[in-house]
Amino acid sequence: MILPHVISALWLTTFTYSSLVPVAATQGSNSTFYNPIIPGFHPDPSCIFLPEWDETFFCASSSFNAFPGIPLHASKDLQNWKLIGTIASFRGAGHDEKDATDASRWDNIIFRAKDPYDPASWSNAVHFEFEGYDTEPFWDDDGKTYMNGAHAWKVGPWIQQTEANLDTGEVIGWKTIWNGTGGMKDHIFIAKMDGGTGLGHMVTIARSKNIDGPYESNPANPILTNANTTEYFQTVGHADLFQDASGNWWSVALATRSGPEWLHFPMVRETVLTAATWKEGEWPYLTPISGKMSGWKMPPYSLEVEGPGYESNPLFSSMTVTDRLSPWISLGEVKGDDVSFGPNSSIPAHFTHWRYPIENSYTVSPPEHLNSLRLTPSKLNLTAFNGNYAGQEGQTFIGRRQQDTLFTYSVDVDFTPTAVEEEVGVSVFLTQNHHFDLGVVLLPTKARTRAFPGRNLTVVEEPDKLKLHFRFRGESYVPIPANIVVPVPEEWVGEALHLEIKGVNATHYSFSAGPAGAASCMQTLLYASNNALSWGFTGECERILEPSVS
Repeated sequence: MILPHVISALWLTTFTYSSLVPVAATQGSNSTFYNPIIPGFHPDPSCIFLPEWDETFFCASSSFNAFPGIPLHASKDLQNWKLIGTIASFRGAGHDEKDATDASRWDNIIFRAKDPYDPASWSNAVHFEFEGYDTEPFWDDDGKTYMNGAHAWKVGPWIQQTEANLDTGEVIGWKTIWNGTGGMKDHIFIAKMDGGTGLGHMVTIARSKNIDGPYESNPANPILTNANTTEYFQTVGHADLFQDASGNWWSVALATRSGPEWLHFPMVRETVLTAATWKEGEWPYLTPISGKMSGWKMPPYSLEVEGPGYESNPLFSSMTVTDRLSPWISLGEVKGDDVSFGPNSSIPAHFTHWRYPIENSYTVSPPEHLNSLRLTPSKLNLTAFNGNYAGQEGQTFIGRRQQDTLFTYSVDVDFTPTAVEEEVGVSVFLTQNHHFDLGVVLLPTKARTRAFPGRNLTVVEEPDKLKLHFRFRGESYVPIPANIVVPVPEEWVGEALHLEIKGVNATHYSFSAGPAGAASCMQTLLYASNNALSWGFTGECERILEPSVS
């Protein structure tokens, strides 16, 4: 929806996200650990151990349309992970509305840095030509560099390879080296993700004595999958193998907490860890993924990740460093947020936008309204033009990943609209065409569908008079609850309002509203199944709880 005009400003006075059930883990030498190790939307993990960087593990993951892109986490012990930065923090052109056969839709880039903790160290994107995805570099013993990738699905399921110059993006010529399974100097191993990204997802592997093949498929393929099991963790795949300082092998992969029913998975694709055994001359063996895992003896417990990282959203790097706290994920437990946006503070590093934001739409603690985040609303709501495209003006949107099944998310809003359909709200957001929104909106009194809980709906004598309302509505390709429009009680108008979303169980959210600072007045407007937001191609799933303006 396009609004008739843009209101001047909205202030968020508090922002809270808390987990109700932290995950426990032992810290002893029995190497018991818990998945996911990096919860929330962190798919396609790629990890490496760098002894030259004080024996630190680094893990990057995909971000799709979320900005800043490609989050980078660091750990000394594989159990405690710190967000140290995001790699793709530049404004780039997209390919929205391109035809499916237009090769320009497929754009591959690579970044490099001399210091992973320094955001200024990351290079601009170097583009290389490849009509596909899931590309990965390989450095051979002879000094040559290669790039591997999966060609676009409309063309074929095979793995292709080319010699490449990573400084310039020049590629010599792509050739098919392995057709997959259909569903070391002595050997070069190549891992492939088969079965799609849903319940049939799996990891297969092949090897060859020559970089160009032929490749021999492991007769025990797949080496990692939870397909056709009753495990809570499903869609396991897209794995990466790496060693620790003791030479032990580990593997990270993506998975969803859905069970085989695959109906409710609100955190979508997360990063999980498993131990691997890989003896010389043999094929690797990976322990199947579950919630509680056992493996090699882990490195000693440590929270001493070197380097400051950048502890605020790089878009707002000009702000002072006071109160910039880069969040830790410690032993599987996600630390909650309680953000008041005080003077000299910044937007937290793990907060995110949908595509590149309009920078001047976000102001922390402006002089006229301290201890708040001022949002300048966009003309477009979260669905925008057609559920996929938002144009160059974008959407005012800020949020954080959902990382827990049970949680409480709330925000206080100070909002004075002046025209019909001006709105601010909170949202459980998957994509532009999959989201649940609870908003405060200016509407004619005739638009209301029922009374606010605990109040009587009086006869409307002026049906076209504009009044402040709470409104719930959703967008999805599967059935969703009906719209709800209830009047804001008159005594609350002109005061800050409190909006709240809870994960009440593994299948449902609750949406509540009331006056700020008066918990006893809060009322739940409805419960909604998260199935409508656990839908579609999960590669594009970004689960964000956010204050949105439409």
